[in-house]
Amino acid sequence: QVQVVESGGGLVQAGGSLRLTCAASGRTFTYTVMAWFRQAPGKEREFVAAVNWSGDNPSYLDSVKGRFTISRDNAKNTVYLQMNSLKPEDTAVYFCAVRLASSMSTTNKGYSTWGQGTRVTVSS
Repeated sequence: QVQVVESGGGLVQAGGSLRLTCAASGRTFTYTVMAWFRQAPGKEREFVAAVNWSGDNPSYLDSVKGRFTISRDNAKNTVYLQMNSLKPEDTAVYFCAVRLASSMSTTNKGYSTWGQGTRVTVSS
């Protein structure tokens, strides 16, 4: 069974940076898509970024383009989210998700495995 564990969240001032890490285990991740979603207080979970097996042509939420970078290390079954120039509106719980297919998806329903989340708080 697939499992993912996120880490790297914390409290940071606006303009600062954090790197989130998602470690996956339980099966081979060949041709899977890995993604990050986030959920702010009182809001629905939203897509942030996704990357396919080859790591090319990642997909991003418009509001994080140019500030966030998703990457993966297939040898380690790990995906990262480098977050720069953080804003208070980036405050949320960030979730790692795995899609057992090669095609990209930006919807919650497109992903079958989820982590418990890591909290990111950006102070103004």
